[in-house]
Amino acid sequence: MPQLDVDGCGPHLKGITPPRATARTTARGTRRLPLPTMAGQRSTSTPRRRPWIAAAVVTVTLVAGLGVWSAIAGPGEETARDTTLPAVDDNAGDSAEDPTDDASTATDPGAAPDPDAPLGWGPTVGELEDAQALVAGWNPEQLAGQVIVGRYAGTDPEEAAALVRDLHLSGVCVTSDNVLDADQVRATTAAVSAAVAADGRNFPALIGVDQEGGLVSHLRGVATDFPAFADAGAAIAADRVGGTRVVARAARATAMELRSLGFTWVFAPVADVTIGAADPTIGSRSPSPDPGLAGAAAAAAVRGYDAAGVVSTTKHFPGHGGVTADSHDTLPLLDTSLEELRAKDLLPFEAAVEAEAPAIMVAHLDVAALAPGQPASLAAQIYDFLRDDLGFEGVAITDSLGMGAVTGRQKPAVTAFNAGADLLLMPADTRNTHAVVTAAIGSGEISRERAEDAAARVVALQLWQQRRAEAEPVPADVVKQAQAAATALRGGPISTS
Repeated sequence: MPQLDVDGCGPHLKGITPPRATARTTARGTRRLPLPTMAGQRSTSTPRRRPWIAAAVVTVTLVAGLGVWSAIAGPGEETARDTTLPAVDDNAGDSAEDPTDDASTATDPGAAPDPDAPLGWGPTVGELEDAQALVAGWNPEQLAGQVIVGRYAGTDPEEAAALVRDLHLSGVCVTSDNVLDADQVRATTAAVSAAVAADGRNFPALIGVDQEGGLVSHLRGVATDFPAFADAGAAIAADRVGGTRVVARAARATAMELRSLGFTWVFAPVADVTIGAADPTIGSRSPSPDPGLAGAAAAAAVRGYDAAGVVSTTKHFPGHGGVTADSHDTLPLLDTSLEELRAKDLLPFEAAVEAEAPAIMVAHLDVAALAPGQPASLAAQIYDFLRDDLGFEGVAITDSLGMGAVTGRQKPAVTAFNAGADLLLMPADTRNTHAVVTAAIGSGEISRERAEDAAARVVALQLWQQRRAEAEPVPADVVKQAQAAATALRGGPISTS
């Protein structure tokens, strides 16, 4: 029987459209989600934030926005805002009104879309258009591969590369079981990148790792040891502005060090609001039991990762910190009302969306208020809520499909994909899952439109990652910067040299 994993991708650890509309097919059919068609205009698919969100995010946005851009520049680097990144409004929260309501922002509805206009999750209109055009010519095997992040056994770089090459995978998740030392890690990431390039794809491989800090750090002994994310919430609680800067700088430093090892994704930050000792899975991985602090920490981390050109993955939607069972073993019940979810668990995810989170991981939870009796990762109601109520337009990725909460179900990958997932993380058997998803696309069980929509989102995000990485070279003293950032997050002195 395949080994079960932790969320993201590691061993079990406890206690811790442009001119055209893209389509999303759910269990209830295909809905079109038009994306931005004019420069500077938000996607018309993003609904106005619900009043509960607008009011609650005011506090989180103020905390997360202040000083972040000075924070994410490394020591001695230029601290001016980078106009290629999503702007942070230091006055955010003064009004809960949607800025697109201002008549001064109105544009001609008939104007051609600006290909350089940024979407609300990283890529530009042009990058999404290019991705859509590319995947339109792919066969079912290629489409299936691009929406799977594979698992592999052992430490041989060729094992990972062969899986990607044979199945046209988007990439792989590297776990501690796949790691020997820094040279071997770089050899693995280089081999996977070469496999994607040899497949004719002119965008980076998706090479991810669970590197949250604390207990969930799969590059221990290879990358800098950062503290658990609970320290991020504590830093912000101690000093709202200074702590936010420290968290953003820590995320940026982590991301730069990951890039130096060949990674393009990180399965962090954790946005779960823990209930404390009764929470067997998240614990110190949560930034705080306070939703405002958790949201501020998650938003600051997202911006730090973005600034370094690494795709972050805010997790575990809609909140794993409030359950008393472990989804590695069973399907936990999140038995709270929708009002309670809105008041606590959902707030950090909304803060991350406001910070333009590129990807959100959906947990394996039975969420009684939204999709009773189903794993959230397989439920259309959950993805609909994420898109429609929170306004998220980026890549929705499942938690690991090798976890006990979903492994015994019939075709969980197909169910998750049809529910609205764009990426399928670490199926228990990658080759078999690729074959099942390929057959489902070929037979129409998964519509081609749904497959193209998901693959295009993933490709567009990789094009964004490539552009950001090219604009932000890894500094020569990346390890020194990471060590200084880790010290600061622990409450030590902040280096300015």
